[in-house]
Amino acid sequence: MTNAAAVAADFKQNPFTLVYDGAITKNEPGKVNIHPVKYRLNGLDIVANVYTPANYDPSQKYPAIVVAHPNGGVKEQVAGLYAQRLAEQGYIAITADAAYQGGSGGQPRSVDKPQFRIEDIHGAADFITRHPGVDVARLGLLGICGGGGYSLAAAKTDKRFKSVATLSMFNSGRVRRNGFADSQLKTIQERLQQVSQARGQEMAGGGILYAGDANLTDEQIAKLPFEMYRQGYEYYWKTHAHPNSTFKYTMSSLLDLMRWDATDQIELIDQPLLMIAGSKADSLYMTEDAFPKATGTTDKELFKIEGATHIETYWVPEYVDAAMGKLAPFFARTLVSGRS
Repeated sequence: MTNAAAVAADFKQNPFTLVYDGAITKNEPGKVNIHPVKYRLNGLDIVANVYTPANYDPSQKYPAIVVAHPNGGVKEQVAGLYAQRLAEQGYIAITADAAYQGGSGGQPRSVDKPQFRIEDIHGAADFITRHPGVDVARLGLLGICGGGGYSLAAAKTDKRFKSVATLSMFNSGRVRRNGFADSQLKTIQERLQQVSQARGQEMAGGGILYAGDANLTDEQIAKLPFEMYRQGYEYYWKTHAHPNSTFKYTMSSLLDLMRWDATDQIELIDQPLLMIAGSKADSLYMTEDAFPKATGTTDKELFKIEGATHIETYWVPEYVDAAMGKLAPFFARTLVSGRS
């Protein structure tokens, strides 16, 4: 990996259990601050972090941005990094753990259904638009990896979001259905049978089956065919590990995932759209497939970070800076008072 000498971040060393480089360690007057919050969504407790800009004054009005985390990720990882960087640009930013995941409520654990992840985004908007100092008319959305696919879905109908951006967008439905890089097309029906059986077992009171378990050896990780997954294990289990983060999800979730696609009705997005991905990311095909289908907006841009892979956009300083170099002016231009 780029900068392979990066020291692993220890969540225990940060009072907010943040694991990204440059994370806030204490709230200080005149600086960006972090505020852990909890709210209810569809009967569940959702935990989130709200980042406020330097010299935040709740009597003033600020633009706000919802940041949706990757599949298996939590708010303390890359979503928190970008939320903090956006707060440094003057935004109030919120990133929440998905329902059934991370520190949020919901049983069984690690349910990963598109309708829940999309509702999480709507729910974060519900909460942050009532937060002191937020200008409801200037609300943006940033989705990272799987959160990017779900952000596209949320923005189709939730016009409270005046603009939407994605980073390293991952189309969870397409990948769960077709395999990564469409490598499992021949086994779709076979896998649907297995998923259906898992649902039946779960509903009958049997054990809950999980997919995506990440308990692999270094040797097994090295043999994985896709760089995104190899570097993903490095990121999630070594350099930026957090105890609330897991790759696994209930097998029965695939009943919903495998019939869903992030690009369905994507033409309903009429807001400004920015899609960012690494030029060397093996997941780039998902962004390149979705972008031209977003025909409902004429204000759109696809930006490739030269030399970056998927996971490297999460933490490598030069690539994070490159992403912020596009995100900051995009949101500054599109989240303006009086925009329809």
